[in-house]
Amino acid sequence: MGVKKSSFFRDTRGIDTVPLKMVFYLAITGAVIFLMAFSWNNMAPVYSGAKDSKQINSAVLEIVSIQDGYARNVQETNSLEGSICSIELSLPDVSFLSFGVDPDSNLNGNLSDNSWIVENNTIICQYENGARNLYHIDGETIIFKKGKLDNSTGLWLPDENTESAGIVIGGPISGTFNFELVFDDGKCTISHF
Repeated sequence: MGVKKSSFFRDTRGIDTVPLKMVFYLAITGAVIFLMAFSWNNMAPVYSGAKDSKQINSAVLEIVSIQDGYARNVQETNSLEGSICSIELSLPDVSFLSFGVDPDSNLNGNLSDNSWIVENNTIICQYENGARNLYHIDGETIIFKKGKLDNSTGLWLPDENTESAGIVIGGPISGTFNFELVFDDGKCTISHF
């Protein structure tokens, strides 16, 4: 009475269930991949918004940090450079970022069809889909003005040709943006871009 040798390759007892199990496991894997892709599409805007908020809150801290610094007198060409901060921004989904002004008060996406409303101590981040976030800067009043490079002196001065105060950066936004504290009939923060 001999014992038959069994081999893994010769054992065919469950062969009829292998295709069914394979289909079942592939269906579960496909469902998991589908759910991950679907949830990523829903979570990506939230993640992007959180990343944008972190960058803008960092910009707020940089701007606040120069407010108690030295303000260069724009009337004196030999005046020392005012306190400067550099802000790194990468906001690909942003329509515009404004400092101290609301350029789109009617929320239609057109920045030239109405007058800009001055909103000191405010940064407005408007996205391409029309949504917007407002960031209030606590503390003393911060007046933002667009800067203009004077080629004869090489100094940045407040741009007197702008219709209103404020600084607007059109999107998509990427790069380094410099701000300087100056004195021009009062302290103001001007852009170097």
